[in-house]
Amino acid sequence: MKALIYDGPETLGFRDAADPAPQPGEVLIRIDAVGICGSDMHAYLGHDDRRPAPLILGHEGAGTIIGGPRDGERVTINPLVTCGTCPACETGRENLCPSRQIISMPPREGAFAQYVCMPEGNLVAVPDAVPLTKAALAEPLAVSWHAVRLGLEALHPQADRDALVLGGGAIGVAAALSLQAMGVARVIVVEPNATRRAYLETECGLECVAEAQGSHGIVVDAVGYAATRATASAMCRPGGVIVHIGLGEDLGGLDIRRLTLQEITFIGTYTYTAQDFRDTCAALFEGALGPLDWTEERPLDAGAAAFADLRAGRTATPKIILLPWQS
Repeated sequence: MKALIYDGPETLGFRDAADPAPQPGEVLIRIDAVGICGSDMHAYLGHDDRRPAPLILGHEGAGTIIGGPRDGERVTINPLVTCGTCPACETGRENLCPSRQIISMPPREGAFAQYVCMPEGNLVAVPDAVPLTKAALAEPLAVSWHAVRLGLEALHPQADRDALVLGGGAIGVAAALSLQAMGVARVIVVEPNATRRAYLETECGLECVAEAQGSHGIVVDAVGYAATRATASAMCRPGGVIVHIGLGEDLGGLDIRRLTLQEITFIGTYTYTAQDFRDTCAALFEGALGPLDWTEERPLDAGAAAFADLRAGRTATPKIILLPWQS
């Protein structure tokens, strides 16, 4: 098969790779659409020791089952593989499984390829009316759906439900859409890039600002840098909730004194539970998350240029979808 392979910092090669072989309980999937994630970008820049070169990245995939009783079924992929038997899995918190794996991290190769293998239980059937290019958005949408759900559950039931989202990338946009779908009437997205900000306002109908201001019941940090954590600390209303999704850098930014004195809840979130993934898919399929037309499509063999464009800030759309069978 052909695959886009990470060979080292800012180096990607499109070439032949070994066809994957399904293990017991797994099925082979032809990948028809796969999104570029922020974590893929971190790996591309050499900032993620969990993803050593050479490696096939990519975990936001959708495609078609090849072979077996479900041959030809269109599916979207939950890329998080868990044991199913530990206390976390048995209580519905599979994302905290101590032996969790995710495609695009060893030992599992990713979906920037024409084929990938997955356990059958990680697949959600896609209705015929939903394009696989939109179904590939289920994974990043689920990340934000999970985070927003936790944030709203932690907010005092009588608190004002308004939100500030830091970052207008795919996770930030997904968080804003999830907040709206869960009934939050006022959602403001902070995006310093003027080109992307204009795109989000005109094409996605989101309220956007260049700099954060005011105070808010929920602040979602979809970036994860010291500067955005500092902003979240300052902008969260007393008694409010900070939801931290971004993995930009490890240290700095939190005003622990203010969080303590103002009883601000800080929640770190990672991926999603299996139920969150299914709930996100249902919302996506029903149109509850909007038209999902904030993507750009490119062939997989142009993936290296797509990464370079994202690195240089040359793309207005929050998400690039790669198509392994087009050129």
